[in-house]
Amino acid sequence: MTRIRLATPSDIPLMHSLVHALAEFEREPHSVEITEEQLLRDGFGAHPYYECLIAEEDGVPAGFALYFPIYSTWQGPSLHLEDLFVLPEFRGRGVGKALLNQVAAAAVKRGCARLQWDVLDWNQPAIDFYHSIGATMLGDWRRMRMTGDALKALGAASEVTA
Repeated sequence: MTRIRLATPSDIPLMHSLVHALAEFEREPHSVEITEEQLLRDGFGAHPYYECLIAEEDGVPAGFALYFPIYSTWQGPSLHLEDLFVLPEFRGRGVGKALLNQVAAAAVKRGCARLQWDVLDWNQPAIDFYHSIGATMLGDWRRMRMTGDALKALGAASEVTA
């Protein structure tokens, strides 16, 4: 039986291991920089940046969903699903859908206008699954990202005034 629950601080080592498993699946094992300390601080401090759901199948960890609030200037409050991951041995059992159902329920409960997430273009099983539940792919949009030295340089070049 699948059980979905909110992560607690004691789940940090599990969450960290699931993040590493996700990175392996996404062919980016070298890209994980987050530490357990950061996950603890950022998810369970006074002002958490994220929430995380843990899926368990008969008491065994099977996957996770990590999400956070965002804001649409056109539609208002929304949620962004950063990661949805199910360990390979639990795929095809409805664990991913159970996680996604709970994230959608959180969005509805909070009055969110939308729930959004990204999917790798080579992950056809996930794309097919998302289409089957009514999700729409936004073909005209491209994600932009800035990290490291470029982010620091741009941030240093500006000053906020009151």
